[in-house]
Amino acid sequence: MQTDTGSEWEAVFVDPVGQVVQQRWADAVLAVAFEELEPVSAFPVVPGRRWGPDQWWSATTGRHVACGSAAMRAQLMVLDRDPEVAGLAGRPVCLLWRDARGQVRSWVPQLFARHRDGTAVLADCPSHPEAGGERAQRAATVLEAVCAQAGWSYRRLEPLDKTLAANLKWLAGYRHPRNAGRPPLAAAVREAFAQPRPLIEGAEAVGDPIEVLPAVFHALWHGHLTTPLDVPLNERVLVGGGEGRRPSTSTGPGSLTSSSASAGDRLATDGAGDAASRADGDHRGGVR
Repeated sequence: MQTDTGSEWEAVFVDPVGQVVQQRWADAVLAVAFEELEPVSAFPVVPGRRWGPDQWWSATTGRHVACGSAAMRAQLMVLDRDPEVAGLAGRPVCLLWRDARGQVRSWVPQLFARHRDGTAVLADCPSHPEAGGERAQRAATVLEAVCAQAGWSYRRLEPLDKTLAANLKWLAGYRHPRNAGRPPLAAAVREAFAQPRPLIEGAEAVGDPIEVLPAVFHALWHGHLTTPLDVPLNERVLVGGGEGRRPSTSTGPGSLTSSSASAGDRLATDGAGDAASRADGDHRGGVR
């Protein structure tokens, strides 16, 4: 291992057969599909914290991703909708290096995202900008250099606005393919919103909103339909056609509220978790 100002570092990971492997970072970058690996170490369980380690079912990969905090789950929702992301993993690699005094240092980034062009992002998901203190800041400097050497990037992802996170949480509840409905329904939904119109108006034009709205929300998650996520999602929000590419959700606030409980469906922030549980129920429950 070389110092944090050197050109080489080492990676530790668990290979597909469960063996712990340590090798030069430069070699691992070329040879290892980190997006397919299990966590190199478990997410910590903090007594008294309301949210603990869990699993997120990824609509991008159809697999579970280890998740260690509510802040990380929020970032997984963003990445899972990103059309450029092809693979996701939680804590798949530990980086080792020596600091200027020769002491061995280590850091396990919370997230790994593989882009469709083969590049990747290592990321941490702090609940607030100061999370992790000086050690996290020093590690961030090293990881930026580590990733730059590989043509990748490292990011400390800023926490999402609470209302935007609520919007994504609601739509995530319908991300599973079973919510797309039968092909005739999916096609009718797209046709109904070929021109922007209020959500409930388009749903009622297709049929019973109880049946139609899950297909609409599924299409919104996957970008087949679009609506602004910087305004409250409610039955009167304008929904229009998309190109099947999930739009960016990285900027702007958004919330999920309900202006009405009509049409047999109640869009409310406090019900988002229930919708998510329904949508992910075949995958051990919840928005994960």
